[in-house]
Amino acid sequence: MNDNKNIRRDAPWREELRRAISAKERTSIPRVKMPQLDPAYRIACNEEVNCGLDDSQAAVEASRCLDCPAPTCTEGCPVGINIPDFIKNLQHGDIAAAIGILKQDSALPAVCGRVCPQERQCESRCIYHKMKKEPVAIGYLERYVADKARAEGIEANTEAKKNGIKVAVAGSGPAALSFAGEMSRRGFDVEVFEALHEIGGVLKYGIPEFRLPNSIVDYELDNLSKSGVKFHTNTIVGKTLTFANLVERGFKGLFVASGAGLPRFMGIPGENLCGILSSNEYLTRINLMGAGRGTNDTPAPEGHSVAVIGGGNTAMDSARTARRMGAEKVMIFYRRSEAEMPARKEEIEHAKEEGIEFITLSNPVEYIGDEHGHVRSVRVQRMKLGEPDESGRRSPVPVEGAIDTFDIDLAIVSVGVSPNPLIPNSIEGLELGRRGTLVVDDNLKTSIDTIYAGGDIVRGGATVILAMGDGRHAACAMAKKLLS
Repeated sequence: MNDNKNIRRDAPWREELRRAISAKERTSIPRVKMPQLDPAYRIACNEEVNCGLDDSQAAVEASRCLDCPAPTCTEGCPVGINIPDFIKNLQHGDIAAAIGILKQDSALPAVCGRVCPQERQCESRCIYHKMKKEPVAIGYLERYVADKARAEGIEANTEAKKNGIKVAVAGSGPAALSFAGEMSRRGFDVEVFEALHEIGGVLKYGIPEFRLPNSIVDYELDNLSKSGVKFHTNTIVGKTLTFANLVERGFKGLFVASGAGLPRFMGIPGENLCGILSSNEYLTRINLMGAGRGTNDTPAPEGHSVAVIGGGNTAMDSARTARRMGAEKVMIFYRRSEAEMPARKEEIEHAKEEGIEFITLSNPVEYIGDEHGHVRSVRVQRMKLGEPDESGRRSPVPVEGAIDTFDIDLAIVSVGVSPNPLIPNSIEGLELGRRGTLVVDDNLKTSIDTIYAGGDIVRGGATVILAMGDGRHAACAMAKKLLS
């Protein structure tokens, strides 16, 4: 609990808020609806689809929070944000206090408010579920507070007395930035080394601007810079800068957050035809390299009839991006039913609104090309659901003899990623897992005492907020070790 008497749960103003509206009245207030751009308009541009709450909407939604004495929503947050504290300060009109609470545990509240799957985390633990009512829109309110603070120039105080200890970070995605923010807040000198020419990792190359505008990411990066974090681009840890080099420069610890940028393919016939590429390449070309904008030299793969393979958020991003790139028909093929799709419900709904066709219980088995070696169709095996697999989802089973053929001229494969082996292979003594991930203990320490790791390099693929949780957890553990 925060010790500041102005924002504590027992503050007089907070008690007044609890008494102002009865629990019955609060629980009868309907959950706010997020304003959105019209589908016909948004598929012709790259503007952010969700428009954000206005002041009155945010105030009413904040009033729904029951300010539980033992909030289970906080237990569902991977970085441990004190959710009732920030919501009640928002309701009280104290945006400075609200953003301060968010920043205590999250380095990227404006990002998390947009792309975190709150429905599976904090909101899934909301007490409203026990009443069979819609949970408080925690994610919407987090975004509102972060955007309001930015618009009004309110900055959380993140300055800390420096301890003179240097730590390095490999990568600049959500795990790396969360680690950097936490270590900086604890007084460490933090330097982040990014292989690409822009900072942000998957936040820049993987997530389209219609979901997460680059201006939002840049704002959060600027805040980290102001807190003392130093960023270096075009630097490949393990290649242009070795671990030994970092030690020579006086770094006492390294956090590896290089992600999982190595795409997987299905290994089916015809996969090497022109016009078949991974979601990683497709989204990186467009999001980071500016393909298709007219002012950049990077070529954009064009397709009129596009197949996207997979059912996660990256598949949704790819399909919706293809629509904005001018595709007349975009089909998502997924081997299970829609109920098993790992993508967020909101992303699925947005894709449908934008004219994306969902062909579920279908699994590509072969691509057919023309005489020039370009993909022209895909043969798809129809599936049915069998028994649950190790993940708890029902396993897809082929329906014998049920093969369909679809005409396509572009296929985007989004069936998973693996860690880039460069860093694991460049540091002798690092223990690796079965899929090339780094093996860590409960504190996210690797087999080398001064090296910690988190995010996709450990998990093999995860959400932004889980990666951020890893970064914060690793920072707390490394800080304790280095200061002991």
